[in-house]
Amino acid sequence: MASVSIEDVTKIYEDSDEGRILAVDGVSLNIEDGEFVTIVGPSGSGKSTLLRMVAGLEDITDGTMRIGDRVINDVQPQDRGVAMVFQNYALYPHMTARKNMSYGLKLTSDLSDDEVAERVQEAAEMMGIEDQLDKKPGSLSGGQQQRVATGRAIVRDPEVFLFDEPLSNLDAKLRVHMRTELQRIQEELGTTSIYVTHDQEEAMTMSDRIVVLDAGQIQQVGTPDEIYNEPVNLFVADFVGSPSMNTFDVKLDGNTLVGDAFEYTLSNEYVERVKEYASEGEPLVLGIRPENIVLTDDPSENTIQAHLDVREPVGSDNYLYLTMGDDECRVRVPGDVKPEEGTDVTIRFDESNLHLFREKTGRNVLADIEQASQASASGANSVATAED
Repeated sequence: MASVSIEDVTKIYEDSDEGRILAVDGVSLNIEDGEFVTIVGPSGSGKSTLLRMVAGLEDITDGTMRIGDRVINDVQPQDRGVAMVFQNYALYPHMTARKNMSYGLKLTSDLSDDEVAERVQEAAEMMGIEDQLDKKPGSLSGGQQQRVATGRAIVRDPEVFLFDEPLSNLDAKLRVHMRTELQRIQEELGTTSIYVTHDQEEAMTMSDRIVVLDAGQIQQVGTPDEIYNEPVNLFVADFVGSPSMNTFDVKLDGNTLVGDAFEYTLSNEYVERVKEYASEGEPLVLGIRPENIVLTDDPSENTIQAHLDVREPVGSDNYLYLTMGDDECRVRVPGDVKPEEGTDVTIRFDESNLHLFREKTGRNVLADIEQASQASASGANSVATAED
């Protein structure tokens, strides 16, 4: 097992038709030994390209990659100590599952046939496919093929596991089951793992940390809780979460956020914090997640009148699609809360779950406050250490 260090890594493709394509733009990331890190982002964000550069399947245009203390920029893929599980499984159709799992190990190691067979058997038992080893891929279900592909990576006993959307071809129920299996195996083996997916639920449930990429650049790195509850900018706030965060254009007037269809009065404490980093009258974007909006019958301060256009039942919850003037708003309520479509409702925002973003930069004002506070504390600690 080993850590992975990605230092200012860039990938540029030279395309004769489209010219110079910047796929990964100066990415820096440190992954701890034994950590499970998931990279998410929209199509074209550079997440698979970054993973393939770690694997050695794509050349690095600029920057440095290390596994442990070893620079791997010019190291051949088979010598990097990594094992990759692909979206399409990449199994040899003419080989049995046993041969698929052992083939790469025989090519890249000097293990005896008995040692290879023992590793394959152990991995097969770990994956629950010991009775499928003599079947060819065409005779296996999608889930069994995925287990063979994962078992093939396990037998390599790599320093780093790389997963490129490995569950996207499975049905929803099997995806959930395999997600649990991969978590169990990673915890059992303790191998450093980098997982690429477009599925936010996978990222939120499996990861120690999540990396959000957009246009080849890291937008935020944090725990699932930090990414969801403390997005540093509008992109992360909108990308993570389903339904996505509600956003409304507002301006700060005294203690009041003034939007096109509502006004919201902030507490003095909240305003004091915000006004250090956002000036009065500055265009801002108010963000709040659907589950942090409540329906109320109390027409007191900070309630907002809205019209219910659509109620969408999704089992244990209902999604309400509201309009407030020209603004749209999504609300998530328990399944037993069933207001009538076409009626007016009263809603309230919870101040403790409000986010304010700068319209110009998209940055979260409160995230900037927290960052400045941490920098100040770090500087104070440095001064204290120097004095000591």
